[in-house]
Amino acid sequence: MSETPTVLFVCVHNAGRSQMAAGFLTHLANGAIEVRSAGSAPADTLNPAAVEAMSEAGIDITTQAPKILTSDAVQASDVVITMGCGDTCPVFPGVSYRDWDLPDPAGKDVEAVRPIRDEIRARVEALISELVPNRARP
Repeated sequence: MSETPTVLFVCVHNAGRSQMAAGFLTHLANGAIEVRSAGSAPADTLNPAAVEAMSEAGIDITTQAPKILTSDAVQASDVVITMGCGDTCPVFPGVSYRDWDLPDPAGKDVEAVRPIRDEIRARVEALISELVPNRARP
C-alpha cells in the first residue's frame, strides 16, 4: 500500500451509497487517504435524498457527479469497496476488495436514507482507523 492509501467506492449508479461514503471519507480523513468513487452504470445525477442526508451531517456532496467505473481506477486503488455492483468490478492482484452490504437508497426518502448514511459513516470511521491507525482524530 502506498504512503497515502487510495480507496475507490463502487456501486451501480454512483449516485447514493458510494457518493456518501466518498463524502465521509474525504471529510473525515482530511487528506490522509485519496478518495474515488464510480459506478458500473452511473446515473445522470446524484440521489437527492443522499444529498440531503449528507447535508444534514454537514457534508456537501453537490459538487460531485456520477462517474463510470474504469479498470484504470480499480488498478490504481489500494482498496476497492463495492456496494451492490455484483461481478462488474474488475479484479487485479494487489488490490484489497471488500463488499459493504448496504441497502440501496434509490427511490427512498431522506428519512429512509439516514440509517444508511449513519451505517456508512461508522464503516468509514473504521476504515480510517485501519488504513491510517496513528492518525489524530479531528
